[in-house]
Formats: sequence, C-alpha cells, structure tokens
Amino acid sequence: MIRFMGITNENTIVEQDSIENLNFIDYKWFWVDFNGPSEEEVSHLIKTFHFHPLAVEDCIYHSTQRPKLDYYEDYTFFITHIVRENENEIIKEELDFFLGENFIITFHLMPSMEVFQVVDRLTARKNIEEFTSHHVFYEILDKIVDNYFPIIYKIEDKLDEIEENTLNKPMNNLLKELFDTRYLLLNLTHTVNPMRDLLYRMLNSQHLKNITKRKEYFSDIHDHLLKLSEMLMANREITADIRDNYLSMNSHQTNNVMKVLTIMTSIFAPLTFIAGIFGMNFQDMPELSWKYGYPFSLLLMGSVGVSLIFWFKKKGWF
Repeated sequence: MIRFMGITNENTIVEQDSIENLNFIDYKWFWVDFNGPSEEEVSHLIKTFHFHPLAVEDCIYHSTQRPKLDYYEDYTFFITHIVRENENEIIKEELDFFLGENFIITFHLMPSMEVFQVVDRLTARKNIEEFTSHHVFYEILDKIVDNYFPIIYKIEDKLDEIEENTLNKPMNNLLKELFDTRYLLLNLTHTVNPMRDLLYRMLNSQHLKNITKRKEYFSDIHDHLLKLSEMLMANREITADIRDNYLSMNSHQTNNVMKVLTIMTSIFAPLTFIAGIFGMNFQDMPELSWKYGYPFSLLLMGSVGVSLIFWFKKKGWF
C-alpha cells in the first residue's frame, strides 16, 4: 500500500493512494509511505524515484538489519528499528527512510504506529508551514525512541517482582524468569546502542546540513537513547546481582543440608560400630551371656550419641 502526501506552495495538503502520473515538482515537499508494499509498488523505488539498487535491496531482502545510514548524491538512506513487545517477547520491525531536500520516503513491511501517529498529527494541523520533510523525520524518530521506554519500565517492574518474590515461587522458576528477562534486555541493547550510534553520526555529520540546523531536536533524541542505554546496562547489572544472590542462597542451603547430613552420619557411625560388635555371634564373647549386656549396649550407644551432639554444639557446627 502506498500513501502520498504532498504540501503545495500554498501550504495545503494533497493526499492520495497512488503516485501514478504525479508531477512532484508541483509540491514544496512530499511524503510517500510504503506500507507492506507489493512487488509492483516496490518497483517505484527505482522506476520513479531512482534510488540506488543496494538501498532498495536493503529494504526488501534484509529485514531487521543494524540501524545505519548511507549517503547518496541527493538523498540519505536510514535504517531504524521499531520495537514491540508480544507475550514477553521482543519483536523488532525495520523502518527505512529515504530523506532528501524536499521529500521523505518511508518503507516498512509491517504497519507502523509511529508513522500513522505523525500522519494524523500532520493532517490535523491547520498551520503546516513549520513542517518539512526533515521535521517529519524527526517526529517519527522521536516516537520510535519514546516507545522504547514503556517496554523497559515493564521489564524493571518484572525485575522488582523477581527480587521481592512475594508469591514465594520456587527458586528454579525465578531463575528461569530472570534469565528470560536478561535475554530481553540483551535483545533491546542490540537495538538501542546502534540507534544511539546512528544519532551520534547524524549529529556529527557534515553531509546532513538540514539535520544539523535542527541539532537541538535530534540531540534530544540522542539524550533519550543515552538514558535508555544506561537503563539497560543498570538493569543487566541488577539481573546479574539477583542471579548471584540466588546462586549464593542456593549454595548456602545446600551447604546447610550437607552439614546436617554429615553430622547425622558422624553420630550414627560409632553407634553402628557398637551395634556391629554386639551383633557378632562368637561363642566366647562374654557380653552375650551377661544379664545386663543388652541395656548396657543401649546405654553405651545413647551416651556416645549425646556426647557427640554436645561436642558438635561446642564446636559451633549446629
């Protein structure tokens, strides 16, 4: 699906769902959105706009590439990432831009909420003199980055639940949730950090004059990405701390169990030795015919057991 929006010299908006037989020089600037286009519609990227085949190939055949920018003669090609959350899974969608002096082309295989929001904002404004192709680019980028925050906030809430464990979940279940959360953070890091680097290149580029003129706006997006990157790093450190704490607790509990079992074994070892002696059926053993042999053996074993218990307590093993 193709959607065309052109701004005339009289600052009026012309919208249509086709770019056939359009004379682009009649517009002060224009925006064409390719939303899940067909093969015939994709062909307009080369046939109508004469974009470089490598840039078009990046749009079509290389989904969710690393965010980047490429300079061409009269336009710049950008690859950005939109992030969605679906049932505790991070889904990345690629949104590509062809940005020129008087045009912006957006290309995405899946519907983009960010693009639709900017379209609605543009069509709802009465005064659109301030809008340009670069301003539309800024608005979309800003919404893409802003939509990262709710996902990270939700992950932080999940980490708080794991750390507090108010539901008393088993440790194995908590560790599984913790590692799943850690994977989500890693997945987000692979998007946020390249996006941060992309904005840094844009702000320091000598080729993007129209962006450097609006440096304060794009710097604000870059600041948000720096904050997101720091949040992700901090949360990954928290997951490592929680993991180490759980493993330490598990090791401590295991040591306590082993200590109790070792003490019990140590107590019953001499009792087993005494029982083994009295269980031997030699005819010349004097205790076998002794009237008080049985109660004596019980008293002896009890005395040995109690003595060992007091000795272990004195050593601090209990």
